[in-house]
Amino acid sequence: MANETPQQILDKAQAAARLAREAADAAQAYADQAAGAIGAAASAATGGAVDPFVFQLAIFVLAVFVGYYVVWSVTPALHTPLMSVTNAISSVIVVGALLSVGVNTTVGEGAVWARGFGFVALILASVNIFGGFLVTQRMLAMYKKKG
Repeated sequence: MANETPQQILDKAQAAARLAREAADAAQAYADQAAGAIGAAASAATGGAVDPFVFQLAIFVLAVFVGYYVVWSVTPALHTPLMSVTNAISSVIVVGALLSVGVNTTVGEGAVWARGFGFVALILASVNIFGGFLVTQRMLAMYKKKG
């Protein structure tokens, strides 16, 4: 291994990348087949109509699982950049929550719910941003020289 030339190392890395791409393509094909089968089964079971709430709930549950596995598989060296990205996403949520809180209440019953959920989203996203900054500061403090 120590006697390999840079070209041999590059060739091995390209071969590994090609194999990883093929594996990813195969996994995507299996996922597409599974999604098609599940969709066909759900359509047959409900007579062709899937309740939008059930569909949206399924998307939410899948997003929770994907988010969990993505975050927990991140190496510790990448936690600070990941935290800054989540702070950026939370800032977009804060903008949307502010727009939701500003909905005119004379529109009807739905506007009251929108304002309530917007307020809750505003509070939770603000806590997330504040906590993200605290965690980032603690991680950056670990790298400072003590003296």
